[in-house]
Amino acid sequence: MARVGKTKILVTGLTALMLAGSLAACDDGRAGAEGAAKQLAASLAALDVGPLALEGTDTAAANEQLRAVFADFGETKPAVAAGELKLDGDNATVPLNYSWKLGSAEWKYSSQAELKKSGDKWSVQWNPALLAPELNDGEVLDVATLSAKRGGILGAGDTPIVQDRKVIRVGLDKTKVDAARVDSSARALAGLVGLDVAEYAKQVAASGPQAFVEAIVLRGFTAEITEAKLKAIPGAATLADTMPLAPTRGFARPVLGAVGSASAEQIEKSKGSLKAGDVVGTGGLQEKYDSLLRGKDGLVVAAVPASKEGGQDAPAEGTTGEPRTLFEIPATDGTSLKTTLDVKLQQLAEATLEDTGPASAIVAIRPSTGAVLAAASGPGSNGYNTAMLGQYAPGSTFKMVDSLAMFRNGMTPDSKVECTPTITVDGRTFKNAEGYPASSLGSVTLRDAFAHSCNTAFIGARDKVSQEQLESAATSLGVAVEAPRLGADAFLGSVPGTAEGTEHAASMIGQGKVLLSPLAAAVMAASVGHGAPVSPQLVLNPDGGDAPADGASPSSSAASPAAPSTAANSKPLTKAEAAALSDMMRAVVTSGHAGFLAQVPGAPVGAKTGTAEFGNDSPPKTHAWIVAVHGDLAVAVFVEDGGLGATTSGPLLKEFLTAAG
Repeated sequence: MARVGKTKILVTGLTALMLAGSLAACDDGRAGAEGAAKQLAASLAALDVGPLALEGTDTAAANEQLRAVFADFGETKPAVAAGELKLDGDNATVPLNYSWKLGSAEWKYSSQAELKKSGDKWSVQWNPALLAPELNDGEVLDVATLSAKRGGILGAGDTPIVQDRKVIRVGLDKTKVDAARVDSSARALAGLVGLDVAEYAKQVAASGPQAFVEAIVLRGFTAEITEAKLKAIPGAATLADTMPLAPTRGFARPVLGAVGSASAEQIEKSKGSLKAGDVVGTGGLQEKYDSLLRGKDGLVVAAVPASKEGGQDAPAEGTTGEPRTLFEIPATDGTSLKTTLDVKLQQLAEATLEDTGPASAIVAIRPSTGAVLAAASGPGSNGYNTAMLGQYAPGSTFKMVDSLAMFRNGMTPDSKVECTPTITVDGRTFKNAEGYPASSLGSVTLRDAFAHSCNTAFIGARDKVSQEQLESAATSLGVAVEAPRLGADAFLGSVPGTAEGTEHAASMIGQGKVLLSPLAAAVMAASVGHGAPVSPQLVLNPDGGDAPADGASPSSSAASPAAPSTAANSKPLTKAEAAALSDMMRAVVTSGHAGFLAQVPGAPVGAKTGTAEFGNDSPPKTHAWIVAVHGDLAVAVFVEDGGLGATTSGPLLKEFLTAAG
């Protein structure tokens, strides 16, 4: 038995030796070469060739060159895969397929590696062309952004509003000041231009020794920031540049927004689409349509001479000094946003409000198209878009809604209503405005009650006009609905569909929970002027396409800018209803307390004033309103703490309409 076992072991051993000899005879070195090729691809993907056996250089020098070539790629690393290897004895070649993720772009290319067998090991023939196509010694790769030109913002008739305008960038050039004086210069410059001194000094200290650290961008030198004062600060410097800007710093700023360098917060939220130095929109249309306006930056990768030691811009020996483009994605310029804003009317509206202390607004709309021609918020709004986003009790301007609901219940401008000095609802006493004319008390026409704004007459009709009917009438006038054609953030009003007792009574005089913005008030007047509900429009090409020449939206003709309704029982304003409202609005000018508008040249003006109490003061503060229709122009004027509509907002309206012509 023992002999048999030894024989089996001997036979098995001979078989293993024969098999090993057979494998050795078949091994032509391909497995080793392929293993070396895979290791080369993995090392290049890691940007570290330390583990490799190299020919032509040592690994330390190769790694230094490797990192210098790809230094401009930052933390980005490539994916590298070895292709099909070709073997020729102790030599082999293999393609290396690179793939770089550069932002949203992908750069793919192949290089050729040469392998050589020495003994039982394969080594790589080192040369820079391994790293990028036809790369030479003394060259590195430069990655540069091709900046897209930001689109502008155009007004009516494609008049440029926001366009590239000359600016002066003011900052500290650290190459032009001794290191010991950098901090004092930074603090002096920050103090001059009004920045947080400590914060700017910290920013300067954290920047590189050759940095230009921007402090402020000016449209031009000012009385406070002069060229002479800047020259007195060591290292302070200016750079001429352009930026997309409106005609003036304040022009429609709450509506348009602004443009500036992306903040750290914006960069973080962008998830890689923004980087330091990118210009983005902040607020208003600039932010809402930032991606459309900004376009898309391009990218170029070029082989450029490595800087010679001791000469930053001098090409290394053996190179031509001329960059060679290896990969490029062209920039896609931004699309200009087309709006309906009339530059002259917007400037006029802003000038009209320039001396108004409280928050205020003027909104002008063209009734025939719904085009928003002006949306100005006064200086007292402190940058807030009062014109489009404000939410205020509209006061007696809401009697336009009351009157429409009353017409639908069978009344006419000549119907009689009772105008009493006071009226009590559930223990609460309502009265007319101070100085209400005694001659207009008693049994008067609805037209006269409207013209003199008799609160008690309209509250007295509350039992004949339900809150639901008020809501329906409001939507018929284009308010308290969505504004699908506007293309901007706005508040078009809120009118509750249910209310009882004193709340319903307050709704009848535009108080309680009834709220409008100045834009909504202008829409209400525009609907009367148009004879149908008006849906306002500000942005003509929200999707970036070509805007219709007539200013109408592609889905809605200029002749009928209809607004959708959110009220189940709503119905559109009719021409007859609009004519009756126009008749009463004209009476406000001819026999009511807006007689001063009779002097406005041109088409007859129809108007409605409004005063709404707010706050807890005694006597309460009041919002001052007035709306008007003047030919194909509807205007709303609002002053937050303005007293009476007729005496505060009225003169502003007259000034605006007279100058508008």
